[in-house]
Amino acid sequence: MTAAVALGEFVATVEVPDAALVRARVAVQDTVGVALAGVNESVSTTLQSQAQHETPIGPARIVGTTRETSAAWAALANGAAAHALDFDDMCWVTMAHPSAPLVAAGLAAAEVQGATGRRLLEGYVVGFEVAAALGRVMNPRHYENGWHCTSTIGTVAAAATVARIQGLDTTYSARALSIAASEASGVKANFGTMVKPLQVGLAARNGVLASQLAARGLTAADAAIDGPQGFLMAMQSSGTDMTDSLQMLGAVWEIVEGGITMKLYPSCAATHPTIDTLVDLKREHDIDPALVESVEIAVDPVVPTVLVYDRPETGLEGKFSLHFCAAAALVRGVVGIETFERASVTEPEIRRLVERVTMRVDETLGVEVPPLTQALIHVRMTDGQSFTRAVTGARGYPDRPPSDDERWAKFRQCAGRVLSDESAQAALTMLERLEGLDSVGRLTASLLPPSTGVTSTAPPSASVAASAPATTADA
Repeated sequence: MTAAVALGEFVATVEVPDAALVRARVAVQDTVGVALAGVNESVSTTLQSQAQHETPIGPARIVGTTRETSAAWAALANGAAAHALDFDDMCWVTMAHPSAPLVAAGLAAAEVQGATGRRLLEGYVVGFEVAAALGRVMNPRHYENGWHCTSTIGTVAAAATVARIQGLDTTYSARALSIAASEASGVKANFGTMVKPLQVGLAARNGVLASQLAARGLTAADAAIDGPQGFLMAMQSSGTDMTDSLQMLGAVWEIVEGGITMKLYPSCAATHPTIDTLVDLKREHDIDPALVESVEIAVDPVVPTVLVYDRPETGLEGKFSLHFCAAAALVRGVVGIETFERASVTEPEIRRLVERVTMRVDETLGVEVPPLTQALIHVRMTDGQSFTRAVTGARGYPDRPPSDDERWAKFRQCAGRVLSDESAQAALTMLERLEGLDSVGRLTASLLPPSTGVTSTAPPSASVAASAPATTADA
């Protein structure tokens, strides 16, 4: 049995456990929030305009707007928006942002199919597990050689999500994955530009297209994934034998056992251990950034291939600059969406401190743990004081998950960039009860900006108030 057929059988037939559905619901909620926050970013508005030009009407919605288009274009626009701020979640097995392509593809497919919230969650879970099966075999070599895993692995995973939602059988699901293997691409050279979120949107779009074409009878090679000239070989995978990884499917649920990292900072995950540490040091020792003489950060060998901007000039570049993120954390004591806006990137105090930050490689880091998750930080002050701290991971990691209050606060903060407070609360409540939602279309129809003149099909706020999460202040 080839990998495509084995994965297709899993997608079509596995019974998804409730514990996995709960994790998926949290991921979908977070992703809808960050997609709303990113909907007015330049990459998003560009894609929305093109979608309007190409397919001005259709059965799927671009969230946070009044635009309706084809499933493929909605997946593309929503996937890019979800990744536009680099605020979407992470999985260390895949070395990817799993949810942006899976949720964007899943929402579009579920709208077209008239699917329930539970069906959307099942689709998300099988897509996540397919991504994990590939990631275990392909990484770290695939990632280290310049491939953008969210876009490459994410394309095949998104096809799995859509195939499940469409109800394809084993044969047709396998074909969808094989078609997706020929669509997958995306390179890390475009990190720090608008092409990075575009690549994520393309993964979602291509996943939708692959499953749609398979359902219409397009055939593909069973060996497209693990054959001698298949996906693994062409994509410079660490290994080409998926036997052990495939045997784990349905026996070990990566989404439950390994978990998902929910981002609490809107920047590359490789910056988070440093941001976390410097925010803590500043609070604990009342560090005056004007008195910082130097900041030295030791990282594993993979980090410099990702955080490539020493002196960023734009917010997008700042998200991939350890120098900027470290300086911003020490100057402001907090890193949020506004940190990467133009005014912050050019702020004199931050720019002065950027010059005092150095990054060096320590070969002993990233050996026992996944790459990008460790740092050794040394801060020297002009008065002779110094602070040194070693860190593995950050807030939001599976072993340090955010509280419900933190999750809800992040959603409200993100959604509030587009929705009214009342609409954001109603959407949050609906997402908290996603397993019981009779139609995903009710959810997407509720994600409209205020004063649109468009009638939402979301339930009135009074009907959900009783079970709504308690309001909390933004964290």
